[in-house]
Amino acid sequence: MPSLEGKVALITGATGAIGQAIAHALHAAQATVAISGTRREVLSEFVSTFEGNMHSFPCNLRDEDATEKLIPNVEQTLGSIDILVNNAGVVRDGLLMRLSDEAWDHVLSVNLNAPFRLMRAAVKSMVGQRWGRIINISSIVGAIGNAGQSNYAASKAGLVGFSKSVAAEVASRGITVNCVAPGFIDSAMTETLTEEQRQRFIDAVPVRRSGTPEEVAAAVLFLASPEASYITGQTIHINGGLVMM
Repeated sequence: MPSLEGKVALITGATGAIGQAIAHALHAAQATVAISGTRREVLSEFVSTFEGNMHSFPCNLRDEDATEKLIPNVEQTLGSIDILVNNAGVVRDGLLMRLSDEAWDHVLSVNLNAPFRLMRAAVKSMVGQRWGRIINISSIVGAIGNAGQSNYAASKAGLVGFSKSVAAEVASRGITVNCVAPGFIDSAMTETLTEEQRQRFIDAVPVRRSGTPEEVAAAVLFLASPEASYITGQTIHINGGLVMM
């Protein structure tokens, strides 16, 4: 397993299955982990299952002021920010003709605007350290689109383009910026599907199963490690072959 000893990692959206799997993976690699989300009780309960080096920083990413303060709060408490995982994401589905401005703005504010603010703050510290890892969780929908999810697809596709641009800006400072794009993964977003819908998705996946949060976390762990220092501006697709990029 790669070692992240001495590194501080911030993971947003850590009240969900994927965020918590990423937190487990980075903590097991000896990183000091800061987790963020809107549900304080869930964060506190999760932190309580660890003996140390796991810290809770509740934050509503729709709140611009709170988002701007998140990185400084982590740095003030833990001393630095070495790894940023923008995992938080929301959906507000609807066909374009019925899609409200509020649904569009809500999804873009969390899925794209918040990562912009967090990356801008984190990069300032990482540049001084001449080391940093930023991993943004995109989605297969950002690559292929999906009817009824134009706002979500736009946010996730935008995250990929944004990541590539920032990767080019900061590569010479020892900072890498990459995306991980999950496909059909067991999570809260897939729990609402009927068994028929779920089976239809699985039948379309060449490996004939859904993915696990731990498989997404494994990719994030590698990209966060020193061993991934020559990988930047890339999108790693975790989708069982559903889409081969």
